[in-house]
Amino acid sequence: MSRMHSSKKGRASSRRPMVTESPSWVQVQKDEAVELILQMGKLGKKASQIGLTLRDQYGVPSVRLLTGKSVVQILEEGGVKPQIPEDLTSLIERARNVSKHLTENKKDESNRHGLNLIDAKIRRLVRYYVKEGILPRGWKYSFEGVF
Repeated sequence: MSRMHSSKKGRASSRRPMVTESPSWVQVQKDEAVELILQMGKLGKKASQIGLTLRDQYGVPSVRLLTGKSVVQILEEGGVKPQIPEDLTSLIERARNVSKHLTENKKDESNRHGLNLIDAKIRRLVRYYVKEGILPRGWKYSFEGVF
């Protein structure tokens, strides 16, 4: 399988072992993990940051194996889920940063092309999320850039 925005092939990567239950050495209980996730969600942390914190500080290798639900599902049940999904938010933030760079460096054509690619990814994600009902029907991403 090739990459979408380059002519390179994909790289091999490591995969998690096929495990169906949480390891016995995990000291955090299911209820404690859910409570920690909701506390961190109320503080404004993203789902990926919550997962990293649980892994690094509390020794939880997989929230899904421990609780049976993902971090986003737990946040949704607790009423703390963000309105826009995290991957879309990070892409919009990247587009803003590149746009800001382009206002200062008007002749940077490679970053202008990169901004077009980021914009295309955002539009595809928005179309998917609207189709799946995660974003409301009329939600549109508009880019007022430096073009």
